Amino acid sequence: MDTLHPHCAGLDVHKDSIAVCVRHWENGHVRQTVRTFGTTTSQLLQMADWLESEGVGQVAMESTGVYWKPVWNLLEDRFVVIVVNAKHIKQVPGRKTDILDCQWIAQLLQHGLLRASFVPDRPQRELRDLTRQRSQLTAEKARAANRIQKMLEDANIKLASVASDVLGVSGREMIRSLIRGQQDPQAMANLARRRLRQKLPELREALTGKVTDHHRFMLRQLLDHVEYVERQIEQYDQRIEEVMGPPEREAVERLDTIPGVDRRAAQCITAEIGTDMNRFPSDGHIASWAGMCPGNRQSAGKRKSGKTTEGNRWLKAILAQTAWAATRAKGTYLSSQYHRLAGRRGRKRAIVAVGHSQLVSAYHMLRDGVEYQDLGEGHFDRLHTRRQTRYHVTRLERMGYQVTLAVPA
Repeated sequence: MDTLHPHCAGLDVHKDSIAVCVRHWENGHVRQTVRTFGTTTSQLLQMADWLESEGVGQVAMESTGVYWKPVWNLLEDRFVVIVVNAKHIKQVPGRKTDILDCQWIAQLLQHGLLRASFVPDRPQRELRDLTRQRSQLTAEKARAANRIQKMLEDANIKLASVASDVLGVSGREMIRSLIRGQQDPQAMANLARRRLRQKLPELREALTGKVTDHHRFMLRQLLDHVEYVERQIEQYDQRIEEVMGPPEREAVERLDTIPGVDRRAAQCITAEIGTDMNRFPSDGHIASWAGMCPGNRQSAGKRKSGKTTEGNRWLKAILAQTAWAATRAKGTYLSSQYHRLAGRRGRKRAIVAVGHSQLVSAYHMLRDGVEYQDLGEGHFDRLHTRRQTRYHVTRLERMGYQVTLAVPA
């Protein structure tokens, strides 16, 4: 095999130790040296100095949890560092030690057999940390809201059957009234605001239950937790706005115009894919990296499962949410695409297809600096006019009608 990197190193990273193999190709012979370092900052700097003294230019390591991150942070300014998916560099079965692992990584790197994972620059990594933690907090708020609903049901309070948002302004006032010991359904129902006041009789019936001290204690703790998480989310919103630079702000403004994508979703998408689309050769590459396209599994001429790959789970999650939101935007291409596919392929496959379209649109908008242009809900009808005409004529004839088509003058 060809030798692409004559002086390189492979790292097997663990929580408390790193096995390092420096591999040299000189005059047709391989010379390699293995050493073990700790993971403290001083030890990592010693390792970097040793690699530099050995003339190493390229360094490769597995993406082992979060332990590779401090190593990357200290080496990225001094070497060409790549992080590799552990699935792509499995060692030969039966030979498994840290020393053998780092030697195997160095050997694969020297011959150019490793595919580097996408690791963004430091500002984007920090933005990712913020958006991902905000997503975690949003999920935690949803879980706490579900626990409040379960506690209300346990007390036979049917507020969710009348109010669309239990934690809306009216719902929270009623829950606080319950916590303070209010027992009169009429008094609690009168706390309703705006359109909810049109349902006062239903509210009085729904707020009649058996609330104990245990229910009040649990509701108080859960509601306090929800409000605490909401304050945390607001702080993350402010911090995200502060750390975004002009390129990120421009990208968010563009992505916000895609149906189903709001500002928060646009921030999450920007944090995951960045603003420089040159790192992805095509829209097919970014869709494959995100796991938003069918898998390619074929053997002996037979097509196996077309299940999507794992991809970037954070990006997949936000695209699934924006795709569901896009299906409710009337008169758009994405909504038409969903309804066209959902009937014959199922709703979940249709959602993946819509999310794929949103990601492809985002790729071209950021790469070319263009605005979003919706094709309209009639795009597929215009694309297959004859097929649609034949389909509808056939259906009408089966219903007993005689159809005559005429071209308008």
